Amino acid sequence: MGRPRGVEDEVILRAAAQVMGRVGPMGLTLAAVAREVGLVPGTLVQRFGSKHGLLLALADQSEKDASLMTGRARQAHASALAALAALTVESVAAMATPESFAHHLAFLCTDLVDPQLYERALAIHLTQRRGIEELLAEAADAGELRADTDAAALARTVQAALAGAGLTWALEREGTLEQRLRQELDTALSPHLPTRRSHPLEES
Repeated sequence: MGRPRGVEDEVILRAAAQVMGRVGPMGLTLAAVAREVGLVPGTLVQRFGSKHGLLLALADQSEKDASLMTGRARQAHASALAALAALTVESVAAMATPESFAHHLAFLCTDLVDPQLYERALAIHLTQRRGIEELLAEAADAGELRADTDAAALARTVQAALAGAGLTWALEREGTLEQRLRQELDTALSPHLPTRRSHPLEES
């Protein structure tokens, strides 16, 4: 059977991510996503097969987006550390409220117990870490960080700090998520700066 045309898969998957942030795992249905993009649920069944199939497709797209995001951030900023700050903010753009953060976190918990979704969640996680490591290595080469900085180890620290920052922010609800992430990123990077000077994150 031919695929109904008119709405690209990427548009549907972006809509699914938006619905996900609003309603959480229980509220995410093919019907809800179909309404978001003005289609009938049967069209989504034809394309993705089921809600699980939609989630797998969304995870695959998210991994591609994670890689592209790093490139876009680097092109937009002269400083590798400024690019890292921008990447950090963009990666959580869909979780700007404590409620949406909680809903996405609930989906992550689902990913951890579903073998197919876990495989993709891990791939996204590792792709994001590679992007962070690449920017840190470039920053060290450019003198933004100390030359002896272990980019791989620092990338793990940064990724863990940012994940914890999101949860802490959702609990404390002080300021915005972007502010908290920038603060924690600055704290993680500060010991590795070559001199006491204006922090490169201020350029972003």
